Amino acid sequence: MNVYEVVFKDKGKGYYFQGHDLKIPNRVTVIVETERGLQFGRVISKIEDFHSIPVENLKDIVRIATKKDYEQYMKNCKDAESALKNAREFAQELGLEMRFIEASFTFDRKQLLFHFYADERIDFRELARKLASVYKTRIELRQIGARDKAEQIGGIGICGRKLCCASCLNHLESVTMNMAKNQNLALNPSKINGACGRLLCCLAYEDEEYVRCLYGMPSVGDKVKTPYGEGQVMSIDILRRSYKVLVKDELREIVLEDEEVV
Repeated sequence: MNVYEVVFKDKGKGYYFQGHDLKIPNRVTVIVETERGLQFGRVISKIEDFHSIPVENLKDIVRIATKKDYEQYMKNCKDAESALKNAREFAQELGLEMRFIEASFTFDRKQLLFHFYADERIDFRELARKLASVYKTRIELRQIGARDKAEQIGGIGICGRKLCCASCLNHLESVTMNMAKNQNLALNPSKINGACGRLLCCLAYEDEEYVRCLYGMPSVGDKVKTPYGEGQVMSIDILRRSYKVLVKDELREIVLEDEEVV
């Protein structure tokens, strides 16, 4: 069994495909089967440990791409750029407030997909008809949210690394303000919001551990009894499971035992 990771655009997200008997070196281009149809991609790695991957659900690598395939792919890219320009012009003619992000043909040109961003729901049926009359293929217009827009465009996060949504995340999970509160973060939008203007996806990564460590911890401002007397909690360190208490004008640190965590 040969499982390969394939990307469809430079520095894009990788997807897993079943190669069967094919032996494919890294950086070799391939034609793969997807839910949308045939797609042109590039192998970036062979997966040696694929036991955590549901291989029974993987689509197939159809073949290693030929020179003719590459020429077809380049033609599709050029035509998609033209289609994106036409879609913007048609939307303007129809008075539709749509900001198009990208357009792409499947390799077999059975579908032309547009991603667009809009503040409200858009009735784009007339636009789809106009585009179908020009390109004679199935047209799909997909409205995306702020997170999806960031995934499509990519960029660098406040951590200095590539955006998670454009690199390592296969599914965008819901992120809540409670996750920021659990981590005792200042609720400053410039600190807890990502490039998309929504809450940072990474807030969800360690939320379970923060919730676990918070068990039995007081909140800042609480009145608590300590071996040094009664005092007020001034600060807490969640991961160290410690907090500082002001007792008789002196700060005392209290550390909870790990076995108190459930």
